[in-house]
Amino acid sequence: MYGKKVRLRIIFVISILTTIILSVYIVLKLLEDDVVYFKSPTEIKQSSESITKKIRVGGMVKKNSITVDNQKVLFIITDFKNEINVIFVGTVPNLFQEEKGVVAEGVLEDRNLFIADKILAKHDENYMPPEVKKSLEQK
Repeated sequence: MYGKKVRLRIIFVISILTTIILSVYIVLKLLEDDVVYFKSPTEIKQSSESITKKIRVGGMVKKNSITVDNQKVLFIITDFKNEINVIFVGTVPNLFQEEKGVVAEGVLEDRNLFIADKILAKHDENYMPPEVKKSLEQK
């Protein structure tokens, strides 16, 4: 039916395609752990599924909510609709203030408590992280 050359070419093309597909799959699986999703407090409260992976929570730091105890910083992130309590151990950025935009990266303990391992504060008076801006505009 097919000659020897044609069969070898078909086998070669199939093996190349299989190798490419497997390579892409392996790369995507390895990068899966590095993906960090952004959520607002409202999205967390309304979510029906449990969130076990690392996420970013963004919004504004609620007025009079910052409490510093040794190296532990407790504060509340709000999107003016819902709030979430945040615990962070470490030094916060200089621009971290009440009523300013913030993004906290870490894990969700429950729907009301977020354990942050990184705090990202805004850069200047006019800057707001794009995810926070989009989330606040939708509200």
